[in-house]
Amino acid sequence: MNTTIPLLFAVFLFYTCQPPHPVEQETDRMPNIVIIYMDDLGYGDVGINGSNIATPNMDKLARSGLVLTNGYASSATCTPSRYALLTGSYPWRNREARILPGTAPLLIDTAQMTLPKMLKQQGYFTGIVGKWHLGLGDGNVDWNDKINPGPNQVGFDYSFIMAATQDRVPTVYIENGLVVGHDPEDPIEISYQQNFEGEPTGKDNPEMLKMKWHHGHNNSIVNGIPRIGFMKGGKSAQWKDEDMMDTFLERAKSYVTQHADHPFFLYYAMQQPHVPRTPHARFAGTSGLGPRGDVIVEADWAVGDFMQTLEELGLLENTLIIFSSDNGPVLNDGYYDDAVEKNGDHLPAGPFRGGKYSLYEAGTHVPFYISWKDKIKPGTSSALICQVDLLSSLAQLVGSDIRARDSEELMEVFLGNSEEGRDNLVIEATSRTAFRKGNWVMIPPYPGPELNQQVNIELGNSEDYQLYNLETDISQQSNQAGSNPELLEEMIKSFALIRGDNSSAVKALELK
Repeated sequence: MNTTIPLLFAVFLFYTCQPPHPVEQETDRMPNIVIIYMDDLGYGDVGINGSNIATPNMDKLARSGLVLTNGYASSATCTPSRYALLTGSYPWRNREARILPGTAPLLIDTAQMTLPKMLKQQGYFTGIVGKWHLGLGDGNVDWNDKINPGPNQVGFDYSFIMAATQDRVPTVYIENGLVVGHDPEDPIEISYQQNFEGEPTGKDNPEMLKMKWHHGHNNSIVNGIPRIGFMKGGKSAQWKDEDMMDTFLERAKSYVTQHADHPFFLYYAMQQPHVPRTPHARFAGTSGLGPRGDVIVEADWAVGDFMQTLEELGLLENTLIIFSSDNGPVLNDGYYDDAVEKNGDHLPAGPFRGGKYSLYEAGTHVPFYISWKDKIKPGTSSALICQVDLLSSLAQLVGSDIRARDSEELMEVFLGNSEEGRDNLVIEATSRTAFRKGNWVMIPPYPGPELNQQVNIELGNSEDYQLYNLETDISQQSNQAGSNPELLEEMIKSFALIRGDNSSAVKALELK
Protein backbone atom coordinates (compact mmCIF):
# COMPACT_ATOMS: atom_id res chain seq x y z
CA MET A 1 0.00 0.00 0.00
CA ASN A 2 1.27 3.50 -0.85
CA THR A 3 2.06 5.27 2.46
CA THR A 4 3.43 8.49 0.95
CA ILE A 5 0.17 10.47 0.94
CA PRO A 6 -0.88 9.55 4.53
CA LEU A 7 2.64 10.36 5.74
CA LEU A 8 2.65 13.76 4.04
CA PHE A 9 -0.80 14.47 5.42
CA ALA A 10 0.38 13.61 8.94
CA VAL A 11 3.34 15.93 8.58
CA PHE A 12 1.02 18.68 7.31
CA LEU A 13 -1.27 18.27 10.31
CA PHE A 14 1.65 18.35 12.73
CA TYR A 15 2.90 21.69 11.52
CA THR A 16 -0.45 23.39 10.90
CA CYS A 17 -1.78 22.42 14.33
CA GLN A 18 1.16 23.84 16.25
CA PRO A 19 0.46 26.99 18.34
CA PRO A 20 1.75 30.29 16.96
CA HIS A 21 5.48 30.82 17.31
CA PRO A 22 6.44 33.28 20.02
CA VAL A 23 7.87 36.62 19.02
CA GLU A 24 11.48 35.88 18.10
CA GLN A 25 13.89 36.10 21.04
CA GLU A 26 17.68 35.94 21.26
CA THR A 27 17.43 33.31 24.01
CA ASP A 28 15.52 30.06 24.22
CA ARG A 29 14.05 31.07 27.59
CA MET A 30 10.77 32.92 27.61
CA PRO A 31 10.98 36.45 29.06
CA ASN A 32 9.82 37.12 32.58
CA ILE A 33 6.78 39.41 32.66
CA VAL A 34 6.08 41.97 35.39
CA ILE A 35 3.07 44.27 35.59
CA ILE A 36 3.47 47.14 38.06
CA TYR A 37 -0.06 48.43 38.61
CA MET A 38 -0.71 51.64 40.49
CA ASP A 39 -3.96 52.58 42.20
CA ASP A 40 -5.54 55.96 41.30
CA LEU A 41 -2.33 57.36 39.80
CA GLY A 42 -3.18 60.11 37.32
CA TYR A 43 -1.53 60.82 33.99
CA GLY A 44 -0.11 64.04 35.42
CA ASP A 45 1.19 62.45 38.64
CA VAL A 46 4.38 61.19 36.95
CA GLY A 47 7.35 63.49 36.42
CA ILE A 48 7.79 62.58 32.77
CA ASN A 49 4.26 63.93 32.17
CA GLY A 50 4.93 67.22 33.94
CA SER A 51 4.21 66.31 37.56
CA ASN A 52 5.22 68.62 40.42
CA ILE A 53 5.98 65.45 42.38
CA ALA A 54 9.46 63.97 42.02
CA THR A 55 9.19 60.48 40.49
CA PRO A 56 12.72 59.76 39.23
CA ASN A 57 12.32 55.97 39.24
CA MET A 58 9.03 55.93 37.35
CA ASP A 59 10.58 58.40 34.90
CA LYS A 60 13.65 56.19 34.48
CA LEU A 61 11.46 53.17 33.80
CA ALA A 62 9.45 55.15 31.24
CA ARG A 63 12.54 56.52 29.49
CA SER A 64 14.15 53.07 29.34
CA GLY A 65 11.37 51.83 27.09
CA LEU A 66 8.23 52.86 25.27
CA VAL A 67 5.96 55.63 26.54
CA LEU A 68 2.44 54.92 25.27
CA THR A 69 0.80 58.33 25.14
CA ASN A 70 -2.57 56.88 24.15
CA GLY A 71 -2.66 54.14 26.77
CA TYR A 72 -5.95 53.45 28.55
CA ALA A 73 -7.34 51.56 31.49
CA SER A 74 -10.65 49.88 30.67
CA SER A 75 -12.58 51.69 33.37
CA ALA A 76 -12.49 54.80 35.50
CA THR A 77 -12.74 52.67 38.65
CA CYS A 78 -10.60 49.90 40.09
CA THR A 79 -12.45 46.55 40.09
CA PRO A 80 -13.60 46.78 36.45
CA SER A 81 -10.12 47.72 35.21
CA ARG A 82 -8.52 44.83 37.09
CA TYR A 83 -11.11 42.45 35.72
CA ALA A 84 -10.38 43.57 32.15
CA LEU A 85 -6.61 43.37 32.61
CA LEU A 86 -6.74 39.77 33.83
CA THR A 87 -9.50 38.43 31.54
CA GLY A 88 -9.12 40.37 28.29
CA SER A 89 -12.84 41.14 28.44
CA TYR A 90 -14.55 44.53 28.64
CA PRO A 91 -15.88 44.91 32.20
CA TRP A 92 -19.31 46.12 31.07
CA ARG A 93 -19.96 42.64 29.69
CA ASN A 94 -20.12 41.43 33.31
CA ARG A 95 -22.83 43.23 35.27
CA GLU A 96 -21.11 42.38 38.55
CA ALA A 97 -17.86 44.09 37.49
CA ARG A 98 -18.22 47.18 39.64
CA ILE A 99 -16.53 48.48 42.80
CA LEU A 100 -16.86 45.52 45.16
CA PRO A 101 -17.21 45.36 48.94
CA GLY A 102 -14.66 43.28 50.83
CA THR A 103 -17.17 40.44 51.20
CA ALA A 104 -18.04 40.09 47.52
CA PRO A 105 -17.75 36.65 45.90
CA LEU A 106 -15.03 35.98 43.35
CA LEU A 107 -15.85 38.00 40.23
CA ILE A 108 -13.83 35.90 37.77
CA ASP A 109 -15.35 32.51 36.97
CA THR A 110 -12.82 29.79 37.78
CA ALA A 111 -13.46 28.28 34.33
CA GLN A 112 -12.68 31.59 32.62
CA MET A 113 -9.40 32.10 30.78
CA THR A 114 -7.12 34.62 32.46
CA LEU A 115 -3.71 36.12 31.84
CA PRO A 116 -2.00 34.02 34.55
CA LYS A 117 -3.74 30.85 33.34
CA MET A 118 -2.49 31.43 29.82
CA LEU A 119 1.05 32.00 31.06
CA LYS A 120 0.92 28.92 33.30
CA GLN A 121 0.10 26.86 30.23
CA GLN A 122 3.27 28.21 28.64
CA GLY A 123 5.41 27.12 31.58
CA TYR A 124 5.41 30.28 33.70
CA PHE A 125 5.28 30.44 37.48
CA THR A 126 2.62 33.06 38.24
CA GLY A 127 2.20 35.35 41.23
CA ILE A 128 0.28 38.34 42.53
CA VAL A 129 1.46 40.65 45.29
CA GLY A 130 -0.71 43.57 46.44
CA LYS A 131 -4.26 44.68 45.88
CA TRP A 132 -6.78 42.13 44.60
CA HIS A 133 -10.32 43.64 44.82
CA LEU A 134 -11.92 41.03 42.57
CA GLY A 135 -13.87 39.19 45.24
CA LEU A 136 -13.14 36.05 47.23
CA GLY A 137 -15.00 32.85 47.94
CA ASP A 138 -18.68 32.38 47.26
CA GLY A 139 -19.92 35.40 49.19
CA ASN A 140 -19.96 33.65 52.58
CA VAL A 141 -16.29 33.64 53.47
CA ASP A 142 -15.05 32.23 56.75
CA TRP A 143 -11.98 34.40 57.26
CA ASN A 144 -10.69 31.95 59.86
CA ASP A 145 -10.35 29.09 57.39
CA LYS A 146 -8.91 28.54 53.90
CA ILE A 147 -10.50 31.10 51.57
CA ASN A 148 -11.53 29.49 48.32
CA PRO A 149 -11.88 30.35 45.47
CA GLY A 150 -9.52 33.27 45.00
CA PRO A 151 -6.43 34.25 43.01
CA ASN A 152 -4.97 30.75 43.23
CA GLN A 153 -8.05 29.32 41.54
CA VAL A 154 -7.90 31.68 38.53
CA GLY A 155 -4.30 31.08 37.56
CA PHE A 156 -1.93 32.37 40.24
CA ASP A 157 0.51 29.88 41.74
CA TYR A 158 1.30 32.33 44.53
CA SER A 159 -0.77 35.13 46.04
CA PHE A 160 -0.11 37.65 48.79
CA ILE A 161 -2.95 40.15 48.77
CA MET A 162 -5.30 42.49 50.50
CA ALA A 163 -8.85 41.35 49.81
CA ALA A 164 -10.24 44.65 48.56
CA THR A 165 -8.83 48.12 49.25
CA GLN A 166 -6.87 49.76 52.03
CA ASP A 167 -9.97 51.65 53.16
CA ARG A 168 -12.18 48.53 53.34
CA VAL A 169 -12.33 45.65 55.80
CA PRO A 170 -10.96 43.06 56.21
CA THR A 171 -7.70 44.85 57.03
CA VAL A 172 -5.53 41.73 56.85
CA TYR A 173 -3.08 40.17 54.43
CA ILE A 174 -4.03 36.88 52.79
CA GLU A 175 -1.35 34.49 51.54
CA ASN A 176 -2.46 31.64 49.30
CA GLY A 177 -5.94 31.76 50.79
CA LEU A 178 -4.96 32.01 54.47
CA VAL A 179 -5.04 35.12 56.67
CA VAL A 180 -1.47 35.94 57.70
CA GLY A 181 -1.00 36.02 61.49
CA HIS A 182 -4.45 34.62 62.21
CA ASP A 183 -5.14 33.77 65.85
CA PRO A 184 -7.86 31.09 66.32
CA GLU A 185 -8.55 32.54 69.77
CA ASP A 186 -9.52 35.88 68.19
CA PRO A 187 -11.72 34.93 65.23
CA ILE A 188 -12.37 37.44 62.46
CA GLU A 189 -15.91 38.55 61.68
CA ILE A 190 -16.79 40.85 58.77
CA SER A 191 -20.04 42.56 57.82
CA TYR A 192 -21.04 45.29 55.39
CA GLN A 193 -24.58 45.51 56.77
CA GLN A 194 -24.28 46.19 60.51
CA ASN A 195 -21.74 46.71 63.24
CA PHE A 196 -20.83 44.16 65.88
CA GLU A 197 -21.96 44.88 69.42
CA GLY A 198 -19.49 46.97 71.39
CA GLU A 199 -17.19 47.74 68.44
CA PRO A 200 -16.30 51.46 68.01
CA THR A 201 -16.90 53.28 64.71
CA GLY A 202 -15.58 56.42 63.12
CA LYS A 203 -19.03 57.93 63.22
CA ASP A 204 -19.62 57.38 66.93
CA ASN A 205 -16.06 57.59 68.27
CA PRO A 206 -14.25 60.52 66.64
CA GLU A 207 -11.91 60.78 69.64
CA MET A 208 -10.25 57.52 68.53
CA LEU A 209 -9.30 58.74 65.07
CA LYS A 210 -5.94 59.85 63.73
CA MET A 211 -7.49 60.46 60.31
CA LYS A 212 -10.89 62.11 59.94
CA TRP A 213 -13.44 60.82 57.46
CA HIS A 214 -15.06 63.12 54.91
CA HIS A 215 -17.66 60.80 53.37
CA GLY A 216 -18.42 57.10 53.38
CA HIS A 217 -15.54 56.04 55.63
CA ASN A 218 -17.05 56.02 59.12
CA ASN A 219 -17.39 52.36 60.10
CA SER A 220 -14.87 50.16 61.97
CA ILE A 221 -11.67 51.80 63.22
CA VAL A 222 -8.36 50.06 62.53
CA ASN A 223 -5.07 51.77 63.45
CA GLY A 224 -6.96 54.98 64.16
CA ILE A 225 -8.42 55.04 60.64
CA PRO A 226 -12.17 54.60 60.03
CA ARG A 227 -13.00 52.16 57.23
CA ILE A 228 -15.79 51.04 54.95
CA GLY A 229 -17.47 48.00 56.53
CA PHE A 230 -17.43 46.45 59.97
CA MET A 231 -14.81 44.14 61.43
CA LYS A 232 -14.40 42.33 64.73
CA GLY A 233 -11.42 40.29 65.93
CA GLY A 234 -8.21 39.42 64.13
CA LYS A 235 -6.12 41.93 66.09
CA SER A 236 -2.86 40.03 65.58
CA ALA A 237 -3.49 39.83 61.84
CA GLN A 238 -4.39 43.45 61.18
CA TRP A 239 -1.93 45.29 59.01
CA LYS A 240 -0.17 48.50 59.98
CA ASP A 241 -1.02 50.93 57.18
CA GLU A 242 2.27 52.81 57.26
CA ASP A 243 4.16 49.52 56.66
CA MET A 244 2.06 48.35 53.72
CA MET A 245 4.42 49.57 51.01
CA ASP A 246 7.38 47.84 52.66
CA THR A 247 5.39 44.64 53.16
CA PHE A 248 4.29 44.35 49.54
CA LEU A 249 7.71 45.39 48.23
CA GLU A 250 9.54 42.72 50.24
CA ARG A 251 7.11 40.05 49.03
CA ALA A 252 7.54 41.17 45.43
CA LYS A 253 11.34 41.11 45.74
CA SER A 254 11.27 37.73 47.44
CA TYR A 255 9.05 36.35 44.69
CA VAL A 256 11.37 37.34 41.82
CA THR A 257 14.42 36.19 43.80
CA GLN A 258 12.94 32.75 44.43
CA HIS A 259 11.94 32.29 40.80
CA ALA A 260 14.89 33.95 39.08
CA ASP A 261 15.96 30.69 37.42
CA HIS A 262 12.57 30.01 35.83
CA PRO A 263 10.22 32.12 33.65
CA PHE A 264 7.87 33.99 35.96
CA PHE A 265 4.94 36.37 35.80
CA LEU A 266 4.39 38.88 38.61
CA TYR A 267 1.34 41.10 38.94
CA TYR A 268 2.64 43.68 41.43
CA ALA A 269 -0.47 45.65 42.36
CA MET A 270 0.61 48.56 44.52
CA GLN A 271 -1.90 50.42 46.70
CA GLN A 272 -0.69 54.01 46.19
CA PRO A 273 -2.04 56.67 45.96
CA HIS A 274 -5.45 55.25 46.94
CA VAL A 275 -6.94 56.35 50.27
CA PRO A 276 -6.19 56.20 53.12
CA ARG A 277 -2.83 57.74 52.24
CA THR A 278 -0.49 56.56 54.95
CA PRO A 279 3.15 57.16 54.00
CA HIS A 280 5.83 55.58 56.13
CA ALA A 281 7.66 58.06 58.36
CA ARG A 282 10.60 57.93 55.91
CA PHE A 283 8.42 59.63 53.29
CA ALA A 284 6.01 61.75 55.32
CA GLY A 285 6.34 65.40 54.31
CA THR A 286 8.74 64.74 51.43
CA SER A 287 6.50 65.93 48.58
CA GLY A 288 5.22 69.22 49.97
CA LEU A 289 1.76 68.22 48.73
CA GLY A 290 0.53 66.36 51.77
CA PRO A 291 0.02 62.61 52.19
CA ARG A 292 -1.15 62.08 48.61
CA GLY A 293 2.06 63.46 47.20
CA ASP A 294 4.07 61.64 49.87
CA VAL A 295 2.68 58.21 48.98
CA ILE A 296 3.49 58.84 45.31
CA VAL A 297 7.08 59.61 46.34
CA GLU A 298 6.98 56.45 48.46
CA ALA A 299 5.68 54.36 45.57
CA ASP A 300 8.33 55.79 43.27
CA TRP A 301 11.03 54.69 45.71
CA ALA A 302 9.50 51.20 45.81
CA VAL A 303 9.53 51.01 42.01
CA GLY A 304 13.21 51.95 42.04
CA ASP A 305 14.08 49.44 44.76
CA PHE A 306 12.22 46.67 42.95
CA MET A 307 13.95 47.50 39.67
CA GLN A 308 17.31 47.46 41.44
CA THR A 309 16.54 43.94 42.66
CA LEU A 310 15.85 42.81 39.09
CA GLU A 311 19.13 44.38 38.02
CA GLU A 312 21.13 42.76 40.82
CA LEU A 313 19.65 39.39 39.88
CA GLY A 314 20.67 39.91 36.26
CA LEU A 315 17.05 39.75 35.12
CA LEU A 316 16.51 43.08 33.35
CA GLU A 317 17.72 41.80 29.97
CA ASN A 318 15.06 39.10 30.02
CA THR A 319 12.17 40.80 31.79
CA LEU A 320 9.32 42.66 30.12
CA ILE A 321 8.00 45.32 32.52
CA ILE A 322 4.63 47.02 32.09
CA PHE A 323 3.75 50.03 34.25
CA SER A 324 0.28 51.57 34.41
CA SER A 325 -2.61 52.62 36.66
CA ASP A 326 -6.10 51.21 37.17
CA ASN A 327 -7.85 54.56 36.62
CA GLY A 328 -7.39 58.29 36.87
CA PRO A 329 -6.75 60.52 39.89
CA VAL A 330 -8.89 61.78 42.72
CA LEU A 331 -7.95 64.16 45.54
CA ASN A 332 -10.58 63.95 48.29
CA ASP A 333 -11.84 60.35 48.12
CA GLY A 334 -13.26 59.98 51.59
CA TYR A 335 -10.80 61.40 54.14
CA TYR A 336 -9.56 64.80 55.23
CA ASP A 337 -5.87 64.43 54.33
CA ASP A 338 -4.96 67.83 52.85
CA ALA A 339 -4.94 66.43 49.32
CA VAL A 340 -7.04 69.36 48.12
CA GLU A 341 -5.58 72.03 50.38
CA LYS A 342 -1.93 71.22 49.59
CA ASN A 343 -2.29 70.35 45.92
CA GLY A 344 -1.21 73.82 44.81
CA ASP A 345 -0.75 74.05 41.04
CA HIS A 346 -0.12 70.33 40.61
CA LEU A 347 -2.30 68.78 37.86
CA PRO A 348 -2.91 65.09 38.71
CA ALA A 349 -4.90 64.60 35.50
CA GLY A 350 -2.34 66.37 33.34
CA PRO A 351 -3.99 67.99 30.32
CA PHE A 352 -7.16 65.92 30.61
CA ARG A 353 -10.65 66.69 31.89
CA GLY A 354 -12.32 64.73 34.70
CA GLY A 355 -10.71 62.09 36.90
CA LYS A 356 -11.60 58.89 38.68
CA TYR A 357 -15.30 57.96 38.15
CA SER A 358 -15.44 60.09 34.99
CA LEU A 359 -16.13 59.33 31.31
CA TYR A 360 -13.90 62.23 30.37
CA GLU A 361 -10.33 61.41 29.41
CA ALA A 362 -8.77 61.66 32.87
CA GLY A 363 -10.88 58.74 34.05
CA THR A 364 -9.15 56.15 31.86
CA HIS A 365 -6.26 57.86 30.00
CA VAL A 366 -3.44 56.80 32.32
CA PRO A 367 0.36 56.49 32.50
CA PHE A 368 1.37 53.46 30.41
CA TYR A 369 5.00 52.44 29.92
CA ILE A 370 6.63 49.23 28.74
CA SER A 371 10.30 48.43 29.18
CA TRP A 372 12.57 45.54 28.17
CA LYS A 373 16.29 46.23 28.34
CA ASP A 374 18.01 45.99 24.94
CA LYS A 375 14.79 44.69 23.35
CA ILE A 376 12.55 47.76 23.31
CA LYS A 377 14.09 50.92 21.94
CA PRO A 378 13.37 53.98 24.11
CA GLY A 379 10.81 56.28 22.57
CA THR A 380 7.13 57.20 22.43
CA SER A 381 4.14 55.79 20.63
CA SER A 382 0.77 57.41 19.99
CA ALA A 383 -0.88 54.11 19.05
CA LEU A 384 -4.24 53.55 20.75
CA ILE A 385 -3.93 50.67 23.22
CA CYS A 386 -5.72 49.45 26.34
CA GLN A 387 -4.94 47.21 29.30
CA VAL A 388 -7.60 44.79 28.05
CA ASP A 389 -5.15 44.03 25.19
CA LEU A 390 -2.50 42.54 27.46
CA LEU A 391 -3.88 38.99 27.47
CA SER A 392 -3.90 38.49 23.69
CA SER A 393 -0.72 40.50 23.17
CA LEU A 394 1.28 38.60 25.77
CA ALA A 395 -0.13 35.34 24.41
CA GLN A 396 1.26 36.41 21.07
CA LEU A 397 4.62 37.08 22.71
CA VAL A 398 4.94 33.66 24.36
CA GLY A 399 3.51 31.59 21.52
CA SER A 400 0.10 30.79 23.00
CA ASP A 401 -2.88 30.36 20.69
CA ILE A 402 -5.24 31.78 23.33
CA ARG A 403 -7.02 35.00 22.50
CA ALA A 404 -9.75 36.91 24.33
CA ARG A 405 -12.86 38.49 22.86
CA ASP A 406 -12.03 42.13 23.47
CA SER A 407 -8.26 41.81 23.70
CA GLU A 408 -6.34 42.69 20.54
CA GLU A 409 -2.93 41.38 19.43
CA LEU A 410 -0.76 44.45 19.79
CA MET A 411 2.59 42.99 20.82
CA GLU A 412 4.35 44.67 17.91
CA VAL A 413 3.05 48.00 19.21
CA PHE A 414 4.29 47.21 22.73
CA LEU A 415 7.70 46.30 21.32
CA GLY A 416 7.88 49.57 19.41
CA ASN A 417 7.79 47.88 16.00
CA SER A 418 4.41 49.23 14.89
CA GLU A 419 2.14 52.24 15.30
CA GLU A 420 -0.94 50.22 14.29
CA GLY A 421 -2.91 50.25 17.51
CA ARG A 422 -6.60 49.83 18.10
CA ASP A 423 -9.11 51.31 15.69
CA ASN A 424 -11.60 51.90 18.50
CA LEU A 425 -12.12 51.46 22.23
CA VAL A 426 -15.09 51.33 24.59
CA ILE A 427 -14.34 52.93 27.95
CA GLU A 428 -16.44 52.56 31.08
CA ALA A 429 -17.17 54.49 34.26
CA THR A 430 -19.61 53.22 36.89
CA SER A 431 -21.79 51.30 34.41
CA ARG A 432 -21.72 54.08 31.81
CA THR A 433 -19.80 53.67 28.57
CA ALA A 434 -18.32 55.95 25.92
CA PHE A 435 -16.56 55.31 22.62
CA ARG A 436 -13.25 56.35 21.10
CA LYS A 437 -12.59 55.84 17.40
CA GLY A 438 -9.47 57.34 15.87
CA ASN A 439 -9.01 60.76 17.42
CA TRP A 440 -12.68 61.19 18.25
CA VAL A 441 -14.52 60.41 21.48
CA MET A 442 -18.31 60.16 21.72
CA ILE A 443 -20.07 60.26 25.08
CA PRO A 444 -23.77 59.31 24.95
CA PRO A 445 -26.41 61.23 26.92
CA TYR A 446 -26.65 60.11 30.53
CA PRO A 447 -29.04 61.32 33.23
CA GLY A 448 -27.70 62.36 36.57
CA PRO A 449 -25.48 65.08 38.01
CA GLU A 450 -22.68 66.56 35.93
CA LEU A 451 -20.45 66.78 39.01
CA ASN A 452 -19.72 64.29 41.76
CA GLN A 453 -19.80 66.81 44.57
CA GLN A 454 -18.21 64.50 47.13
CA VAL A 455 -14.99 64.22 45.10
CA ASN A 456 -15.42 67.38 42.99
CA ILE A 457 -14.94 65.57 39.66
CA GLU A 458 -16.91 66.03 36.44
CA LEU A 459 -18.61 62.75 35.56
CA GLY A 460 -19.25 63.35 31.87
CA ASN A 461 -23.03 63.21 32.26
CA SER A 462 -25.15 65.39 29.99
CA GLU A 463 -28.61 65.46 28.44
CA ASP A 464 -26.94 65.81 25.04
CA TYR A 465 -24.41 63.89 23.01
CA GLN A 466 -20.80 64.93 23.43
CA LEU A 467 -18.25 64.60 20.64
CA TYR A 468 -14.64 65.69 20.99
CA ASN A 469 -11.63 65.71 18.70
CA LEU A 470 -8.71 64.74 20.92
CA GLU A 471 -6.16 65.72 18.30
CA THR A 472 -7.12 69.39 18.51
CA ASP A 473 -8.97 69.49 21.85
CA ILE A 474 -7.23 67.21 24.33
CA SER A 475 -8.97 68.90 27.27
CA GLN A 476 -12.42 68.29 25.75
CA GLN A 477 -13.70 71.84 25.87
CA SER A 478 -15.39 72.07 22.46
CA ASN A 479 -18.36 69.76 21.93
CA GLN A 480 -18.64 69.02 18.20
CA ALA A 481 -21.82 66.92 18.33
CA GLY A 482 -24.06 69.67 17.01
CA SER A 483 -21.71 70.83 14.23
CA ASN A 484 -20.78 67.35 13.00
CA PRO A 485 -24.00 65.28 12.91
CA GLU A 486 -22.81 62.84 10.22
CA LEU A 487 -19.73 61.85 12.19
CA LEU A 488 -21.79 61.61 15.37
CA GLU A 489 -24.23 59.21 13.72
CA GLU A 490 -21.36 57.14 12.33
CA MET A 491 -19.78 56.95 15.82
CA ILE A 492 -23.07 55.87 17.38
CA LYS A 493 -23.56 53.10 14.83
CA SER A 494 -20.00 51.83 15.24
CA PHE A 495 -20.46 51.92 19.00
CA ALA A 496 -23.72 49.98 18.72
CA LEU A 497 -22.05 47.15 16.83
CA ILE A 498 -19.84 46.56 19.86
CA ARG A 499 -21.93 47.70 22.78
CA GLY A 500 -25.28 46.29 21.67
CA ASP A 501 -28.73 47.65 21.03
CA ASN A 502 -29.42 48.35 24.70
CA SER A 503 -26.74 51.00 25.03
CA SER A 504 -27.93 54.49 25.91
CA ALA A 505 -26.36 55.86 22.73
CA VAL A 506 -28.48 53.63 20.53
CA LYS A 507 -31.66 54.32 22.49
CA ALA A 508 -31.02 58.05 22.22
CA LEU A 509 -30.42 57.72 18.48
CA GLU A 510 -33.79 55.97 18.07
CA LEU A 511 -35.49 58.89 19.78
CA LYS A 512 -33.97 61.51 17.46
